[in-house]
Amino acid sequence: MGRRWMATVAISLAGLLALSACGDGEGGNDSRRQVAVFSWWTGAGEADGLKAMRQIFERDNPRLKFFDAAVAGGSGDQARALLSSKLNANQPPDTFQGHAGAELQGYIKAGKLESLNFLYDELKLKDVFPKQLIDQISVQGQVYSVPVNIHRSNVLWFNPSVLKAAGITGPPATIPGFVAALEKVRAAGKIPLSLGPQWTAVHLLECVLLGSLGTPAYNRLWTSGSDWSGPEVTKALTDFKTILSYAGDPVDDWQPAARQVADGEAAFMIMGDWAYGYFHNPPDGGLGKVSRTDFDWAPSPGTDGTFMWLSDSFTLPRGAPSRDGAVAWLKVAASREGQDAFNPLKGSIPARTDADKSLYKDYLKWNLSQWATSKLAGSIQHGVVANDNWRTAINDAVGLFQQDLDVADFQQALVEAAKNSGQ
Repeated sequence: MGRRWMATVAISLAGLLALSACGDGEGGNDSRRQVAVFSWWTGAGEADGLKAMRQIFERDNPRLKFFDAAVAGGSGDQARALLSSKLNANQPPDTFQGHAGAELQGYIKAGKLESLNFLYDELKLKDVFPKQLIDQISVQGQVYSVPVNIHRSNVLWFNPSVLKAAGITGPPATIPGFVAALEKVRAAGKIPLSLGPQWTAVHLLECVLLGSLGTPAYNRLWTSGSDWSGPEVTKALTDFKTILSYAGDPVDDWQPAARQVADGEAAFMIMGDWAYGYFHNPPDGGLGKVSRTDFDWAPSPGTDGTFMWLSDSFTLPRGAPSRDGAVAWLKVAASREGQDAFNPLKGSIPARTDADKSLYKDYLKWNLSQWATSKLAGSIQHGVVANDNWRTAINDAVGLFQQDLDVADFQQALVEAAKNSGQ
């Protein structure tokens, strides 16, 4: 089953992974047993973090060989589509990345995941993970994933030089202030807002909803009987339309969008804090830019005091070809050493509360303090508040809206998406 999974991955990606499959212990005298780790961490920063955890895994498990079954594409939309087809065919990888929260509910209900309570008990993980995080990844008392990090979604990244040239004294703190700043940048001849593929527009939407509605009203959208049809939502969607009108031509992924900001072609980007690693890391894994000079950050407009969170995690699929190998990987992902090796490179903060805080500097130091003191809201695009069916319906609605910009039709589509979510 493991060979069949890897062959299908290589074919599905038009040969992208074929070289890895051939050269990663498939032949020769390497007798180590492969462990297929499925993720969407292929970009600069995130791939570096994955490599750091891989080194720990292979050091501690000399009889096992890490197989990188990653699928390119920010936010994991392409990866999840392939993963779903393989799970439905009962051909799982040994372990796969998923966002903690509602995203995994479909797999859990379908019986595709093993409970990890045994691992949490063995490693005493409930003593080192925040209770609110444990609650979010538990279903009826069972835990189904190991979170390796905490990310912040609602971050406004900006180029200080572009803002200064446009006469903007600092990052806008409100939605109206943001619109005014975008207009000034347009008048100065720069791209006001960089944007990637469709999922980045959904990411923008969640931050605009939070900034326009406020935290309590945003959080109510994801509760039973929520009202997506009210005038406050209409106002938020109108704000989204206005902001979207200042976006440049969409680029292939979030990294090229970030590069537009770093290179001074664009002023702003609203993106999760994985962008920090890409901005900051040396040129062999990032852009090698200087924080507070080449790039800077602030909470996305209207969201100061609220941390819109998400968490990358790993799972144990039922029928994993190398179950013990998967458990060995989960132990690395859960460990203090693994998280401290991964997160500074990824641009995220650790899920563990006992991590070495001295390793988290600059943006990450700021983010650790924000996580400890802010109100919380969950990400849409990144799996916290909406299950896959609901998230897909929202993505579809955003895609149509980008074509026709009809707020009334967009809002009705979101009303229907909530009604049919099954959550």
